[in-house]
Order: sequence, then C-alpha cells, then structure tokens
Amino acid sequence: MKILHTADWHIGKVLHKHSLKEELEAFFDFLIETIKSESINVLLVSGDIFDLANPSSKDREIYYNLLSKLSQLGIRTIITGGNHDSINLLNAPKEILNHLLITVVGGAKENPEEELIEIKNDKGETELIIAAVPFLRDKDLRTINSDKKYKDRTEAVREGIKSHYMRLAAICNEKYKDIPAIAMGHLYAKGALTSDSEREIQVGNAAAVESSIFSDTFNYVALGHIHRPQVIGKKEYIRYSGSPIALSFSEKEDNKSFVIVEVKSKGELLPTVITIPKQRELKKIKGSLEEVKSKLEKYKPAYRLPSFVELEVYELDYSSLMISMLEDVIALHNEGNSFKILKHKTFFEHGQNDTSTLFTHGEQIEDVSPIEVFKKRLESEEIDSDTSQKLQEAFLEILETIQTEEV
Repeated sequence: MKILHTADWHIGKVLHKHSLKEELEAFFDFLIETIKSESINVLLVSGDIFDLANPSSKDREIYYNLLSKLSQLGIRTIITGGNHDSINLLNAPKEILNHLLITVVGGAKENPEEELIEIKNDKGETELIIAAVPFLRDKDLRTINSDKKYKDRTEAVREGIKSHYMRLAAICNEKYKDIPAIAMGHLYAKGALTSDSEREIQVGNAAAVESSIFSDTFNYVALGHIHRPQVIGKKEYIRYSGSPIALSFSEKEDNKSFVIVEVKSKGELLPTVITIPKQRELKKIKGSLEEVKSKLEKYKPAYRLPSFVELEVYELDYSSLMISMLEDVIALHNEGNSFKILKHKTFFEHGQNDTSTLFTHGEQIEDVSPIEVFKKRLESEEIDSDTSQKLQEAFLEILETIQTEEV
C-alpha cells in the first residue's frame, strides 16, 4: 500500500495582489500523474485547503474539479481542515463525497474515535488506520481538558493537543492492535522552520508542541501548517510535507515536495520525498539603484511562468528623485512579459528613514500579517521584552478569537 502526504494547498492565495492559480493547477496536474504512475492507494491532505475561510466561487470550482478527478482514480482521499479553512464549508458536501471515497474532517469530533478511519484491502481486511486530526481550535482544546487548570493559556493549548493525540493512540492500541497507524495534524511542532506565509495563531510559536506527543503507536505523522518541507525531532516518520508552491518570497529557495509513504512488511512505513517541478521563480534583487537597474536588464527567467521579483534598494542619502526614478524603472519592466516586480523597499543610510514609521518605502499594509504590524508598533515603543511578549500573546488570543468566529 502507498500513501501520498500533502498539505497547505491554499487555493485562492494571492501574492501581493497576483494570483498563484497557474502554479497550483500545474501542481494538481503533477499530483494526478504521480498518483497514477506510483499506484497510490491513499491521499492525505493535512489542512489549509483554501487560503480564505470564504473562498470565491472560482476557487471552490478548482477544488471540486480536483476532487472529481481524484474520485475517478478510485483511491481513498482523506482531507482535514486547517486554520485557514471553514469547518462548515469543508463539511457541507461530506455525505456526497463519502460515496466517492473522499472523507472530509473539517473540524474536531466530540468523540475522537470518529476521527479514526479504517483503510481496507481488497479482501475487506483493515490494513491501515488514519487518525484524521484537523486543526484543533481553542473551543476544541477547552473541551478536551475542561476538568484541568493551567497556569496560562499557552500551556492549556499544548496540553489539549497532547491529550487529543494520546486519546487516539489509546483507542488504536485497544481496538486496532498490530495494525499500522498514521496520524494527521495541522499544528506547530517545536523546532519547525517557518516562513513568512504561515498565519500566526495559538499564541504564535509559544504554543509549539513537542514531537513526543505523537505516540509510537503512530508509524507516520503527516503534518500540515508549516510551509517548508521538513522532518521534526530528527524522526523520519514525523514530517511536514510543506506547501506545494511558494506562498511568500521567504520561500523562494525552498524545494517544494510531497511525501510518498509505502507500507512494508511487518507494518514498517518507508517515506520517500518527491520534488514538485517548479513553475515560477521568486527572485530578490538588491543593491544601489544603478546596480538594481543593471541586474534587472540582465535577468533572464528560467521557468515557464513569468517570475515575481522583489527589489531592495540601498542608497547613502535620501533623494526624492531617486525614488521617482525607481518607480519609473518598475513601471518600465512591468510592461514586459518575462517577470513582474511585485514588491520593493528603499533604505537610506542618511536622511528620511523615520524610525517611528511602521513601514519602509514601498511596503504596504496588505503585504504584512496582523501580528507583524503589531510587532512593528511594539518596536516603536520603549517596552521591556517580558511585557512585549505578554502583549503579543494577548493580541494573538484576540486575533484567534476573531479568526475562529469568521470560519
């Protein structure tokens, strides 16, 4: 049996107002071809199917078109909700999708045993168990450990997630002894390398869980939420597949991938990383204005789709004329078809670098996350580090409450 692990599709994602639809659709084509060529039996998608809780009709169409293709392949598909996803939207068609061998778990179940999915072989025998754990929201975690008291919310979050997985492991040990098991999850694991495109939630990195919460009962842990593919806790069987395409300029050097897990004899699961073909380059070009102009003139994109470019211009003295010239350079190159300049910043060693300003020249508020805006504001005040951390945790708790209500 072969299982394919992917996550963080973020259908509908835009990068500085530019759609990533073409890259994502190319990935879906590659995914379908890989499922065919590798004779995949089970597809696991660990959260963040959509980028927004209320995706557009076109984004929903992309999703359902893919599900239609998957159903025609005759494989089992298991999809869990992420922090970006609406539980109700994902769950709405689940009864119909069940008939197409597609199981959706948009949100945590009151009875954790309902998150355990049996994968049967041609003889009707249970060959594999999937613990399909979605993103655990604050209300889920409060319910899990409602009888316990914790010194702060961060500890309650960590312990709630741990308890959820421990309960599932206990059920597997009791009911499915000696049957291989895979746990899915959409969370932040301690030690994971992040990028700029993950939405900070659950008190940011402070609520990171230890890899030890995943019992040895689970032969493989298929994680989502972190967009860089990686192994956690030096354990080959605990992995983030990463997002299939770059979702921010901070991921420009990443090799995007998914994981194929093969069930060997005696229940051993062997993971293999499959690199996803790159469709577009995200390029950062920096230097003085003249150096940037020269580099732009020489730049030749190497991929099928036009490159997205970020500029950083460094000059000694502030000059409004220089800023105007930079705008002209950007306008000139954006008339072409080989690359688009999406983002630019200017830095001056002397002159109008106002430290009270939250954003550098060329940086827009829609380019940064709410927590980044809040951090920038804190940095402009004389606040000690301990107070700053507490304020960030309070802000993130409010932010999570708002985002949870939206989905």
